[in-house]
Amino acid sequence: MLTAHKIKVFQSLDKKKFRQKYNLFLVEGNKIISELKNSPYKIKEIFSIEPSELSFLKSETHLITERDLKKISFLKTPKDSVAVVEIPETKFLQHPKIQIILDGIQDPGNLGTIIRLCDWFGIEQIICSQDTVDLYNPKVIQSTKGSFTRVNVFYTDLEEFLQKSDVPNIGTDMTGENLYQYHFPERFNLILGNEGNGMRPNVEKLVSQNITIPRFGNNKSTESLNVSMATGIILGQIFSKF
Repeated sequence: MLTAHKIKVFQSLDKKKFRQKYNLFLVEGNKIISELKNSPYKIKEIFSIEPSELSFLKSETHLITERDLKKISFLKTPKDSVAVVEIPETKFLQHPKIQIILDGIQDPGNLGTIIRLCDWFGIEQIICSQDTVDLYNPKVIQSTKGSFTRVNVFYTDLEEFLQKSDVPNIGTDMTGENLYQYHFPERFNLILGNEGNGMRPNVEKLVSQNITIPRFGNNKSTESLNVSMATGIILGQIFSKF
C-alpha cells in the first residue's frame, strides 16, 4: 500500500543522504526493473499501473493509479512502475583484466553511459573517487538502462588505490600518445578525469602513460570530447585489437 509516509520517504531518495539513511533507491520502468530479476539486488516492493507485466518477479507488487505514480517518480514523464530496491553491501572484485577509474565525474548521465559502455565491452568493474556522482542517483540508474546490475561500481580513495595497484595506470588527456598508435598492456587501469578539469594533479602523478584521441577534422576549435563519448571511442579501439 502506498501511504503518505512512504511517498515522503520515496521522494527523499533523490538525495544521497536519504538513500544512505533508508538504504534504499528507486528503479523506474518495467524494462529496467526486469533487469533486477537475475541480479543480486533485492526488491523490497513495486508500485505499478501495469503489475501484470512484472508477474515473473517474486516481489510484493501494488497496483496504483497514474496520479500516485507521479508522486513517487523522478521522471518528467513517469513510466509504468517504480521498484523500491535495497542498496547492497559494497564489494570489490580482485584482479580484473581492465578497470575503468573515474576521478571526480559529476554528471549522472556521464556515469550512467560509462556503466553501459562497460557492460557492452565486458568490463566488470569501475573504481570511483569518493566525490564521483553516486551510483544510486536516480539519473544515473535511469541512464544505465539496467547495466548497473552487471557492472560492479566501487568507491574508494583513488590515490591510495592507484599507489597500491600492481598494473599500469593509463591516463587520458588532451596531450599524450596517440590512442591509435598505443599498444595497451594485457592488464591496466584506464583513468578518466572530471568533465571540466580532467585528472587531479595528485592522481596524474600516479599515471605511467597518458593517451589522447587525436583530432582528424580541419577545424581545431573543439575544446574536448564529452567524457562518456571519449570512453566509448577508447574502449572501441582497445577491443578492436583483441
